[in-house]
Amino acid sequence: MNIEELRDYCLTKPGTTEETPFGPDTLVFKVGGKIYALTSIDDYGSVNLKCDPDRAEQLREQYDFVVPGYHMNKKHWNTVLIGTGITVRLLQELIDHSYDLVRASLPKAVREELAAAENEL
Repeated sequence: MNIEELRDYCLTKPGTTEETPFGPDTLVFKVGGKIYALTSIDDYGSVNLKCDPDRAEQLREQYDFVVPGYHMNKKHWNTVLIGTGITVRLLQELIDHSYDLVRASLPKAVREELAAAENEL
């Protein structure tokens, strides 16, 4: 999955916004104002994704291309190395998991707004 495909996939998630709050080189995807994915624009080779702590450990043990989150809370974030054997399907699954975790943590009112917007589509 190249960076354009990553971007397109993340933007299919309801309520997703893209920003560059850490400078022009870091692309950040948020839902409800909270980050669920970030990657370097100029040096795309990995993506940081939020993950359930138990699952994060399992993924790191199972795959060489999943490592503790670079510059993130290593308990809750993984860095997924692109171009090192990860399939598009698995990467999409990990993006989905990150998005779902962050969305579930949002205040009830924000979750309801997202659900209402989805129902209008």
